[in-house]
Amino acid sequence: MKLACLQMNSTRDIAHNIARLETLVKDAVVQDAEFVATPENTFVMGEPAEGETRIFYTMANHPGIPASARIAKDYKIWLLIGSIAVLETGADSQKTYNRSLLFNPEGQIVAHYDKIHLFDVALPGGETYTESARILPGERAVTAQTPWGRLGMTICYDVRFPHLYRTLAKAGASILSVPAAFTVPTGEAHWHVLLRARAIETGCFVIAPAQTGTHPGNRKTYGHALIVDPWGKILTDAGEGEGIAIAELDLEEVGKTRGKLPSLVHDREFSLKD
Repeated sequence: MKLACLQMNSTRDIAHNIARLETLVKDAVVQDAEFVATPENTFVMGEPAEGETRIFYTMANHPGIPASARIAKDYKIWLLIGSIAVLETGADSQKTYNRSLLFNPEGQIVAHYDKIHLFDVALPGGETYTESARILPGERAVTAQTPWGRLGMTICYDVRFPHLYRTLAKAGASILSVPAAFTVPTGEAHWHVLLRARAIETGCFVIAPAQTGTHPGNRKTYGHALIVDPWGKILTDAGEGEGIAIAELDLEEVGKTRGKLPSLVHDREFSLKD
């Protein structure tokens, strides 16, 4: 399969981001991409400007959803929207789920995943993030069947929790998605090594579309959208600017790699001694 990870510099302007998404999808399809994945926060990056109120969307009225469905259908691709912010009926009306959506080439949503692990940190240099103040955590791991293999869906900060990826791999995933908006300090220190580790531990392909550059509110993201093979080799790196990381994935490599290192079947129960 030919798979493309998009690297975007999303803004607060949903219409602008949709247009940019379609331009990048066109470029990917020209290069024969059959599956295209976008970053976390594809349609909105940055908090509202001073004096503006935050707009909340549901699945029924989010403008990014019909746009994504049309793009998937028009270009006859599988499309993973890395994440959108959506309200759910009965949940906290001031908090959204950070939700990843998988569309098939008919424009139908075939799976969705809500980010489980929330980014509440204070970074060196004074940057602080408190996702739990505005986002509700998901409660279930998700896999979805594609024509090439089973996809395990995650988002950004999840990448620091290896047990999630092991669970997805043991549930049959051969591809793991990690759409992200990684900060620059954590990206420089950990992005490549974490994604390679998740691939090596599970014997899966890891696909990681990314946000890049400076966004409204002066938030800066690291870029470097990656595709990593099951042996931990980086197949492609999008660097720092907007663009595409594209590679051909041979899914037979998953079985071959796990045959060489069958660690997924070597788990043992153990106890912790004080």
